[in-house]
Amino acid sequence: MNHSLNSDWQTKKLGEICTIKTGKKDVNQGNPLGIYPFFTCAKEHTYSDEYSFDDEALLIAGNGDVGSVSYYKGKFEAYQRTYVLTSFQGMVPRFLFLLLDGLLKDSVSKQKLGNTMPYVKRGMLTDFQIPVPPLTEQHRIVKILDEAFAAISKAKKDTEKNFQNARELFETYLRNIFEVKSGSKTVKLSDVCKISSKLVDPKNSKYQSLIHVGGANIESKSGKLVDLKTAKEEKLISGKFVFDKEMILYSKIRPYLVKIARPDFTGLCSADIYPLFSTRNILIKDYLYYLLYSPNFTEYAIKGSGRAGMPKVNRNHLFDFDLHLPAIDEQKIIVAKLDALAGETKKLEEIYKQKSVLLEELKKSLLHQAFSGKL
Repeated sequence: MNHSLNSDWQTKKLGEICTIKTGKKDVNQGNPLGIYPFFTCAKEHTYSDEYSFDDEALLIAGNGDVGSVSYYKGKFEAYQRTYVLTSFQGMVPRFLFLLLDGLLKDSVSKQKLGNTMPYVKRGMLTDFQIPVPPLTEQHRIVKILDEAFAAISKAKKDTEKNFQNARELFETYLRNIFEVKSGSKTVKLSDVCKISSKLVDPKNSKYQSLIHVGGANIESKSGKLVDLKTAKEEKLISGKFVFDKEMILYSKIRPYLVKIARPDFTGLCSADIYPLFSTRNILIKDYLYYLLYSPNFTEYAIKGSGRAGMPKVNRNHLFDFDLHLPAIDEQKIIVAKLDALAGETKKLEEIYKQKSVLLEELKKSLLHQAFSGKL
């Protein structure tokens, strides 16, 4: 049924249909004796004071994540840059929440002040104009949107679950492939792999046109290289390793992030990345890549990384890893299977991302229709 805006719908300022207050200027955010939830624009604390709200309320971030909206019912307190909306006149709180959550953020982002800590003044919220349909219409719209959003949320969770299941299957297969069975003959990684590159000066003209790969350029758990630039473009000055397409790049910083790449070009990499070269005719490059990617190696790397502030895998620990090494032909078969499974996992990830975008667009479309009287 198509509902167009008519005389039953009014346009009012936010300040006309609710009371807009702010929290306290000075609060002891760490007070351990607090008994009520205490809200800031960033997170929830507890703090006990006489200044609190008891009714249904909407909270709007006046700085930080400017314009974000949340709902709360019960006694609580708030920081001064959190705007608190109460005493709703002719408005269903849930309707107003959905409306502001869908429309407010984009609007206030264009009117926020300050650079270091952007914020909005209360006057901007007070004057913010919103469509106000009759109460029966508000209840009808809320029911439709809640049911639709629940379905959208379920669809997103189902898609994400499919992707997570595929990733878990891939990681389980990796673990099984690289698990060292009892009684198996093993070798040290140092026996079949080395770092042959030396640090070079990236300011040297012969390195200026080479692509540079730093830890930030390797996506966690995917190996995808992003935002690549040349040494000249990045204006590099500190020593870097030269690598080529025969090498695997392993980021030694925070090994739990699993940042590993197998480039198909020659370039420079950060000194915090190990350019690993596998011994030919013994260990193929792609088998080394999946070995380092496996949960088995990651768990080993984490245990030996130390330095709580900045976990880092040192060379000795890296090369002391024990592995079972199958024949070259078997390595190739294993890599082919892993490439195929990784490809299917990647497809599911892309489907998940695409569906997430489409579902969010559907949500925005429903909100637009609802608040323009077309739902």
